[in-house]
Amino acid sequence: MKSLLRIGAIYCCLWVCSIADPQTNRQGEKAIPEKDGVLQLKKGNFNRALRRHKQLLVHFYAPLSGDGQRVLAAFRGVAPEQRESEVTLGVVDISKEKELAKELNATGPPAVRLFLFGDKHNPIPCPDPRSTATILTWLKRRAGPSAEVITDLSQLDDSEQLLVLGVFQDLDQGAVQVFYAAAVNLPDIHFAVTQNQTISRKYGVTQEAVLLLRQSTLIQVHEMSSQTSEKELITFISVYQMDLVTEYNGKTAGEILSSLVLNHAILFVNKSAEDFQQLHAAFYNAAETFRGQILFVFVNVDEPRNGRMMEYFHVREPEAPLVRLVNLTDHVTYHLPSDTLDTDTVTGFCHTYLEGKAKPKMQSEVPTESWDKQPVKELVGQNLEKVVFNPETTSFVLFYLPYSQKSRSLFSLWEELAQAFLDREDVVIARIDASANDINLPLLKPYPVLRLFPALYAERMLTYSGKRNVKNLVEFVEQEMKKAKKEKVKHAAVALPL
Repeated sequence: MKSLLRIGAIYCCLWVCSIADPQTNRQGEKAIPEKDGVLQLKKGNFNRALRRHKQLLVHFYAPLSGDGQRVLAAFRGVAPEQRESEVTLGVVDISKEKELAKELNATGPPAVRLFLFGDKHNPIPCPDPRSTATILTWLKRRAGPSAEVITDLSQLDDSEQLLVLGVFQDLDQGAVQVFYAAAVNLPDIHFAVTQNQTISRKYGVTQEAVLLLRQSTLIQVHEMSSQTSEKELITFISVYQMDLVTEYNGKTAGEILSSLVLNHAILFVNKSAEDFQQLHAAFYNAAETFRGQILFVFVNVDEPRNGRMMEYFHVREPEAPLVRLVNLTDHVTYHLPSDTLDTDTVTGFCHTYLEGKAKPKMQSEVPTESWDKQPVKELVGQNLEKVVFNPETTSFVLFYLPYSQKSRSLFSLWEELAQAFLDREDVVIARIDASANDINLPLLKPYPVLRLFPALYAERMLTYSGKRNVKNLVEFVEQEMKKAKKEKVKHAAVALPL
């Protein structure tokens, strides 16, 4: 009897301990720490979270990133709304969990991913999680239905917001499934579907199609077939979602930068100027020709909040009005070479750009009067190639970013190197701000980048990848100068007439 009581006491103690220990669950596994209903995930508990939760929505964020903080705020707003759902939320700080982030290929977008049924390597990305509402709508549409069913004309939305209306004979199978898939991946847009013949007749639709409406007014129609893909439909909606000419501001910046149209024509203009309406009309008329190829945007130079945009394109307020073209893939900028901003001029410029005949505009700071007076020469885009490809001098250049700590950490080293060659007229130690000057040279990033240009008649550039101290840098320069000198002698001997 005493043995039974002893065993009972032991089991009781174990049971009490398991309740008292919040780090242990019923299966004896450690509980995963939470904060405001969101799991705090790391390499040691990520697999455990996948096993426990059939649907695990994870935000991979960098705490020092402005975009990461914006998404994190939106993500935290989702938690209270999802407490009773099958979706569990978790976050991973990729600045701390570098090994896990690398394993999951989560060091870049998409930031929010949905892991289903423990599948670690095939998550579903959340499209552009810009707000709590966007994430919630995406989850809701994934669970279904992804589009509202409209049975009567009176249900049509009179809002100024875009309505994507699918007109289909069958709402369960066929091309409508492509429509539903597109609705899931465009959570910021209102989607509806109908079989109503009265609605079809109102908009002159005779076959299955997708209509874009604003205030019940038809904007565009896309006919559907068995060959229509989700990507094709999303592209169509995205192109016509925005106005023909969109003003850049806090509300539209996200749409502009995430647009599937990567060529952007940008009009920098003073919105309060007397000729604004005339300039806007000319720009608008040109835009009609290039819809789907070029996105037309205007930036009000009189708006202080657009300062960063103007700084990026090196545009000053007195220079407006002017037009720039840029591709968001390579960020190469093209400048309209004309003071006349009428429809024909803008249209011709866009045609030249699309045909590959436009010449890139190379941005450059203006060289100061004292650019070559200090031991370290301050180069700009205008004089870079003239200095470094001088056949009489060897140039060693630091290409840097002023806001980069790694770049700034080399400034004192570069000063020491310049002092080491202070008495040598045939050596130039220089630096250039790569953020303020376009550089027409094949540089391997990330910055800072160290490049040596030997004193040769051929344009040659050498990469320095050795130890970053004065001794090694000096040895590298002197070694390459000897090689260049021998090559020059050899070249001169070959050039001598027999």
